[in-house]
Amino acid sequence: MTMLQPAYREVAQDGSETMTMPQPAAPVTPANTTQTALAAAANATQIVPQPRPQAAIQAIDLTKTYGTGESAVHALNHVNVTFDSGRFTAIMGPSGSGKSTLMHMMSGLDKVSGGHVLFHGLDLTTMNDDALTKLRRDRIGFIFQSFNLLPMFTAEQNILMPLTLSGRKVDSAWFTQLVETLGLGTRLKHRPTELSGGQQQRVAIARALVTKPDLVFADEPTGALDSASSKEVLEFLRRSVDELGRTVVMVTHDANAAAWTDRALLVADGRIVDDVQHPDAPTMSQRIMGLGR
Repeated sequence: MTMLQPAYREVAQDGSETMTMPQPAAPVTPANTTQTALAAAANATQIVPQPRPQAAIQAIDLTKTYGTGESAVHALNHVNVTFDSGRFTAIMGPSGSGKSTLMHMMSGLDKVSGGHVLFHGLDLTTMNDDALTKLRRDRIGFIFQSFNLLPMFTAEQNILMPLTLSGRKVDSAWFTQLVETLGLGTRLKHRPTELSGGQQQRVAIARALVTKPDLVFADEPTGALDSASSKEVLEFLRRSVDELGRTVVMVTHDANAAAWTDRALLVADGRIVDDVQHPDAPTMSQRIMGLGR
């Protein structure tokens, strides 16, 4: 049956009136009813995916081989992994597992044998040495086990060294925030030999962050520290993510260090064999021990 709608009047600005007859409504048929019901049901049950954090850096089918033929060593074997922005991630594994190699490949410190490394739309594997140097200087920070501070300069001068070398201006507000967050306000005029190991590593962290890098790689940052200093450094790395909005990828063999992170990857024989969200020390210790069985 066709349903008719009532006519209605339109009144123009000059006061004249016209009658408008609407078009007949579409007939109600079982097919129409079924289609409408299905569409409504689909809309009602549609699942909208939650937005995923933006990827800071991504490895695609990454390989690294040393040597050739029967003597070839496959340090990385077709690794695929994504590190999200604003997160603290640990890479763990026994000696020789490939964890440090993965960091070196993804940071452009070493050449890959195959695959790709994507960093905010840039493929690091296609960039020349000059472009990689500039990228690392401006957008990637590094923290190493050995601090690598220059002994003839003060803590403040060491922190500002990346800006000095690149000729960039100091963001005073950001520098102050870093110094306050890392508790270095009373140590800026001291040279490295006048600082404890934990304080030296905090200076190294500030130096890594002063350029406002998109990503920070930390290679065994607590390896040369005692337990108290290690806790200090891990706490400040955690705060750099939570309070300063940085992205940190840390290579470590220490399950207690991994417990400070949001995510821990286990590497063995050049492959990622486990991916643990919100790791704790007992879990990571057990899983690392399991790799040797």
